[in-house]
Amino acid sequence: MAESTVQQDPGQTTAPQTTPPGTESLGQLRQTFLPKRVGTVRLAALLLMGTVSLILPPLGAYFLWLAAQTPNLSRKQAARRLHLFEHGLAEVGKNGDISTFRWDSLTVLQQITERYANGVYVGTTYVYTLHRQDGTTLKVTGFYDQPECWGPALQQEITRAQLPALLARLGQGETLTCGELSVNPAGVATTRGSLTWPEIEKVEFSQGVLVLRKAGKKLPWARIPVKNIPNLFLFVALIDWLRHGNPHPTT
Repeated sequence: MAESTVQQDPGQTTAPQTTPPGTESLGQLRQTFLPKRVGTVRLAALLLMGTVSLILPPLGAYFLWLAAQTPNLSRKQAARRLHLFEHGLAEVGKNGDISTFRWDSLTVLQQITERYANGVYVGTTYVYTLHRQDGTTLKVTGFYDQPECWGPALQQEITRAQLPALLARLGQGETLTCGELSVNPAGVATTRGSLTWPEIEKVEFSQGVLVLRKAGKKLPWARIPVKNIPNLFLFVALIDWLRHGNPHPTT
């Protein structure tokens, strides 16, 4: 059984993880991410608000329920795991159920939102929605520690596994559809029209939006929310190859 590099929360001691049953086809276990424990101040605030709000039973019960669902207090939540393997990933749910997804057939939509209160940054929300070819879906969120590590890692693995076949299809002249965009060796198309690759001056990201700029135009030719682009890193690699003949899977 392969052992992982376990990502731990400060102060938490965990033995090396072994591969869960039913994941043998996913190859070597590379990393395991644990639930992110709630900070002491926040947990104390939930308990305090729940206790004080008992004069309003529904509200008090809600805060106490929120506290009880944290990995700090719930054994089931603390037992959840996100495993990254050589050929895919597996999530162990709170009831011990295991969901598996292979890199070579996985589609993911990512939504990363920075939150502000009165102009002050208060945190970032991470939601990765995984889609399997049989229709199975799974949301993986910032419930797991270090989303800034496991999020890009799964996007990079999808790109590594799927890019060669897509480049081969493009080499045969096929058109590939990626959300609201269609790309082929000649150019890119949206519902508003199409451009050849030489007509595109710049491809950039701004505040969670993919921006395509046409040469000689001040306003963007197209703006597509990143959350609507399946397999974002893979799409960026395809665009890079079509524009420059030089894909960078880990962009």
